[in-house]
Amino acid sequence: MHGMDRLNDETYMRLALQLAEQARGQTGINPVVGCVLVKDGRIVGMGAHLQRGSHHAEINAILMAGSDAEGSTAYVTLEPCSHHGRTPPCSERLVTERVKRVVVACVDPNPAVAGTGIELLRNHGIEVRVGVLEEEARSMNEAFNKYITTRIPWVTLKTAVTLDGRIASRTGDSKWISGEASRELVHTLRHRHQAIMVGVDTVIADNPQLTTRLSVPGLQPIRVIVDSKLRLPLDAQVVTDRNARTLVITTQSASIEQMMKLNAMGVGVMKCGDGSRVDLGLALAMLGEREICSVLLEGGGTLNGAMLDAGLVDKVMMFIAPKIIGGGSQAPSAFEFAGMDRMSDAIAIDRLQMERVGDDCCLIGYPRYERSKPACSPES
Repeated sequence: MHGMDRLNDETYMRLALQLAEQARGQTGINPVVGCVLVKDGRIVGMGAHLQRGSHHAEINAILMAGSDAEGSTAYVTLEPCSHHGRTPPCSERLVTERVKRVVVACVDPNPAVAGTGIELLRNHGIEVRVGVLEEEARSMNEAFNKYITTRIPWVTLKTAVTLDGRIASRTGDSKWISGEASRELVHTLRHRHQAIMVGVDTVIADNPQLTTRLSVPGLQPIRVIVDSKLRLPLDAQVVTDRNARTLVITTQSASIEQMMKLNAMGVGVMKCGDGSRVDLGLALAMLGEREICSVLLEGGGTLNGAMLDAGLVDKVMMFIAPKIIGGGSQAPSAFEFAGMDRMSDAIAIDRLQMERVGDDCCLIGYPRYERSKPACSPES
């Protein structure tokens, strides 16, 4: 392939990625996908997958192109599906429309697809190129990629700390550590995750809304409260405001009476674990059974530490504010857990990125768990 052809492939694929990016958070347990159809040097169709159960990106692009779909090149950020789900297979539709060539960013990790869509296209004489801007496309669907292969939700841990690593002052005051730009970005993160998880102590201390508040309307994730003893106040905003669904994760020993009171107020209760503390690994598995594929962890230090210690966090986003608060052991830190005896056992953060957000610095990375994971980890 000539250099100019490769450049054109990347140019059109980047446009397809931009189309997909705009729909992040809207597709539930489905991936975000963008598609661009090009014929005789001009774009004839564009589309994105906007909602689970609706037309896939390829179909939206084909509908826009009409008769111009025949003989075109399709640029798709994810392998066209080959199975009958809520919608017919896109790979078959591309064949029916007589598309000449298909350029794919990455293979679909869904075991129901996993290369069969590409194989179907090639078996019908369509030229297929795979791997254009693959890393960008894979990163965009990192939550889907994990969930579709494990049925366990992707967990993004978000925290805001001072330069000396504190998430609140020694009196418990935390408003506000990070700046306005960082807080705006957090609302975008909420829009893009299906659930927000916090510990009950955070609710008792701050009485947060845990909702998405953007300049334009955003999607409201399920609010998940980890509460082993059902101490959640019945007058907490997450119980009374009805702005989003609330689910409390507790234990088998929790009060039936309190559970019934929460149920009567529209709050779901899910029992995870026979001990005195919530089994967080089981909780994530049960959330996955409810088709929740992504969780934004906004816990305090204890929940953050327990989730990390159990190897349950997939991604960390730490907003560091240019402030020093002091307070010693009375000022809570972002990660509270027993810790390791040796530095060699520390949880390393891979693929670290640094971004400036207003006056804050945001560190983004992926924990690497080299020691053996405990079977479960407790939380209050």
